[in-house]
Formats: sequence, structure tokens, C-alpha cells
Amino acid sequence: MKGDYQELVDEISALLAAPATLENRDFELIAFGAHDSDDDDAMDPVRTRSILTRKSSPAVRAWFEGFGITRATAPVRIPAAPDAGVFRDRICLPVRHRGIALGYVWLLDTTPGPTDAQLVAAMEVAERIGGLLADEERAGTDLSREFRAVLTADRGWQYDMAVAALRTALGGGERGADGPHAVVCVAPWPSGDAPPVRALPGAAALCTVPGAAARVEAPAVRTSRGGSSRAAGRAAGGAPAATGGRGTAGTHALAVLLRLRTLDTPAPAIAAAERLLASATSAATAGVSSPHQGLADLGAAWRQASSAARAARAAPRFGPVTQWADIGAYRILTALPGDLPQDPAVLPLFDGSHPDLVHTAETYLDCGGQASRTASALGIHRQTLYYRLSRVEQLTGLDLADGEDRLLLHMALKTARL
Repeated sequence: MKGDYQELVDEISALLAAPATLENRDFELIAFGAHDSDDDDAMDPVRTRSILTRKSSPAVRAWFEGFGITRATAPVRIPAAPDAGVFRDRICLPVRHRGIALGYVWLLDTTPGPTDAQLVAAMEVAERIGGLLADEERAGTDLSREFRAVLTADRGWQYDMAVAALRTALGGGERGADGPHAVVCVAPWPSGDAPPVRALPGAAALCTVPGAAARVEAPAVRTSRGGSSRAAGRAAGGAPAATGGRGTAGTHALAVLLRLRTLDTPAPAIAAAERLLASATSAATAGVSSPHQGLADLGAAWRQASSAARAARAAPRFGPVTQWADIGAYRILTALPGDLPQDPAVLPLFDGSHPDLVHTAETYLDCGGQASRTASALGIHRQTLYYRLSRVEQLTGLDLADGEDRLLLHMALKTARL
């Protein structure tokens, strides 16, 4: 498909004797014609940025759209604006299909410029580009639907049928359904719409999943007696403050099926996750599954990716992007039911009035129960540490000298972050 766009852009360049650039309606670069000129002004900052970063800035987009290109059905001439980085006049050929603007072909205007006959011929090529973009958009919509069906299907025949449909949509072979893949989860995603597949190099399919791995506010603390209390966010020092349900209504996670070159090269998936985070909310994190061959383990790969995204949000030390293989104990904790009640012994710690104790207990357990390391990490005197730990024992009834009690408390503190 990319080769088809390049051929059509080159055809327009040849018709008008000027290098052409094709962008989609979101001003993301699709293809550009070869530039062979000694004229430095032919590569002004706007065109250079579009080619190098593969997109235009929001300010440039708004400026060009101010000339009515989203509604135009014929070539639009746009004057230079040096203050905006546009040093040369431009011609915009709107790319439409059935009346809908799907993209734009850009050319630098010259003197003398293209004739009317040349522009008519170029618009005919732009119409063919519009047909290709429409076909690709429909195919992307189909892939998104099939991918979402796999991720949301119940185990059993429904899941098997969804995987078979996605396999058919992707096609076989190493570049299709049978090749190595990884799944990326970005949560929360700011809308219910996924970006187009073309916008993300290496993506085989993208979709949004409501609620999955996307909680952005502290839920109620569930008790073993069925009651609940609302936690007041995180405790001092980043300590956890709540535990509870899986998702918040109205939020989404973005799921991406990424093609890999080999099973031992997850770097493309990590790069894709980092790129997607730039379009997500500031609170978003991303998780990357282990590489998988084919689609047989796609459901497991999604659970890994969404678990890694949750772990990255719970433990900032993992960074905004983390792999499932790197999240340690959170591989087990994220697999627990989201509505699992908190152990009654630790509930007194989570009533919002003991942030220092919560932070101290977690730091102490993270430091392997070593008092000197813990006191140093917290910046407190060792006697202050001992006092706080004794208060934790009094509140919970747990013995921090007992391995199982320490394990219970540590799991409770980490689960509360999720």
C-alpha cells in the first residue's frame, strides 16, 4: 500500500514538475516526492519538519486549515508566511473520497506555476489517492473490530472464532498473522478512537478497550465484610492508599498488535509504546508483552501488556514504559481478581490517618527488613523507625519478625497501589 502512495505522489510530481508531499487529514506524512534542487528555499522549515518528523505541528495545521482546505474540492493556493516558517507559496490538492477529505497533496508554487490542465490532471491522481485512503481506512476499521473481539471474547469457542477472524483479516505469512508479535497497552487512552494503523510503524492492528487497565483515580477500599471506604489518593511519599476494582467508567486503554522482526527483538514494541505515550494523557503508562509467535497466545499477551501498564502506574521506578518480564512480583499481583477484598488485618493502615506508617512499612519491606537501609532511605533516626514499625504491628496485629506476616503486609501494600 505504501508503494502505491509513493507511485501516485511521484506521478503528481512528474505532472507538475515539482516535488509533492502527501499527508493524511491529520497532517501525518504518508509519502513525499524526491527533491533535487539547488534552491534552498524549496525546503522551508515547515516542509523540512513534515518530512523529518512525519507530521506537522498543530499551529501549522490550524494555519493551513484557515484557508478552507478541509472543504475545498479544487486546488487551493496558499501564500507564503515567513513568520510561520512558510517561506514559499504553496498549492494544496485536497484528497477526497465521496465528498470526505482524507488527506492533502502539497506542492511549492512556482513562477510560472502549473497550468489549469496540469492541475486538472493532478487532481485526477489525487482522486485515486483518495480511493486508496478510503480502502485503507475501511481495512483498518475491520482490523480494529476483529482485534477488539479477540481481546474481549470469553474463553472457549468465542475466543477461538475471534482469533480465526483476525487471522483471516491479517493474512498469513511472517508479515501477517504467523509472524512474531508483541502487544502494547497504553492506559488511560484519551478517547474511544484508536489512531490509524498507518500512523504507527510496525503496527498490525490497533483498537481501544473500555476500562481495561485504565483506572486513573483511587477506588473504594473493599473490606472483607462487603463494606467500603473512599481512600484519599496516595499517602505521603507516594505510598499506596487504596485497593479495589479494575476500571473506571468512561476510560479506555489502547491495545496495539506490533510486528517484530524476531522473537528476541522487542525494541520496536518499546519504541511504539514511547511514541504513543506522546499522544496520551500525562497520567498514561504503557506495558509491553513478551514476544509471541503467531496469534495463538494473543489473549495472554494482552493480559501481560495491560498488567505491565498497571505496574508502571503503581510503581514509577519501572518508568512510563515497561515490559511484563521486568515487573517482578507485580506479574502475580496484577493477575489477582480486581475486586479481591483487602485482608482485614491491614485495613487500619488504610483509613487515611497513617500515611507515614504506610510509607515506612513499605520502605522497610522493600529494603528486605534491614533497619539501617530503611532509616537511610527515609531520612529518619533508627529509633524513629523502630517506633513506627511497632505502631504498624499494634494496628495490624502482625509480627514483622515473622516471614509470613511480612509477606502478607508486603503484598497488601503493593496490591493497594493497583
